[in-house]
Amino acid sequence: MADAWAREFHETALLTEEIDGRIAEKNALPAHSSESIRVVSVSRRKLAVLNNKLDRLESLLQSDSLKSSLNEKELNRRQNMLVDIRFKFKQMSESLSSTRDNRASLMEGGIAPVETSRTQDLDNTGLVKLQRQIMKEQDQDLESLEKTVLSTHHIALAVNEELDLHTRLLDDMDQDADVTNNKILAAQKRLGYLNKNLGQEWSLLTMIILMVVVVVLVLVLFKLL
Repeated sequence: MADAWAREFHETALLTEEIDGRIAEKNALPAHSSESIRVVSVSRRKLAVLNNKLDRLESLLQSDSLKSSLNEKELNRRQNMLVDIRFKFKQMSESLSSTRDNRASLMEGGIAPVETSRTQDLDNTGLVKLQRQIMKEQDQDLESLEKTVLSTHHIALAVNEELDLHTRLLDDMDQDADVTNNKILAAQKRLGYLNKNLGQEWSLLTMIILMVVVVVLVLVLFKLL
């Protein structure tokens, strides 16, 4: 466990030196240049890794297994080693924070922007251009949205007119159906009347025919006699 802690501390110390070298490289570059911004972005990510390593080393140093294998003098020495790197970590973080503050001045109210893949490699001039581009894209999106709303409105009006037309057609069909039904009822009444009259006339015609037959029979019988 003690050897593992020493190996991990050695890796942490090398990472600290690497970050410190990158910050020195950034200080030698032109302020707000794209290369400087790139170096800062990489350094911040490595600082996050360094912070995790320091937390792990601190946790291991407080573990019972490591305390039982080391004497108090060695534990204090290692604790001081961690304190030194913690102090260095704080200095490097503050150095990079000054760059973040400069970038924040580009935003309204001085609020620090959230780094994204589109901003992390840009200098101040690039950020201004990006802001203008984003505003232009937003304007285009609004124009597209306005066209979509207008198109939807026209479609809604056309659908409403179509519904009105269908409603009028249905009303006309109802009226035609009522008229047709009335005509059918009237025709049925006339047929009933005709049937009744035809029945009466047929009965009268039958009686006349029978009378004629009777008269003919009487005459025939009279001649025979």
